[in-house]
Amino acid sequence: MKKIIQFFKESYAELKKVVWPGRDDVISSVKVVIVSTVVVAAVLGLIDMLLLLGIRALF
Repeated sequence: MKKIIQFFKESYAELKKVVWPGRDDVISSVKVVIVSTVVVAAVLGLIDMLLLLGIRALF
């Protein structure tokens, strides 16, 4: 039981050291994720369309 209590004490102490991101940082990161997701989806969609057109042209 002492090890469990010690674990939680050390975990709490480590969480105090964490520098949490601010609201602006989070919003900026979310924007980057959304934009990169849309770009990757568009590129993959274009590749898929080109491959489909190529396969239809062959057969």
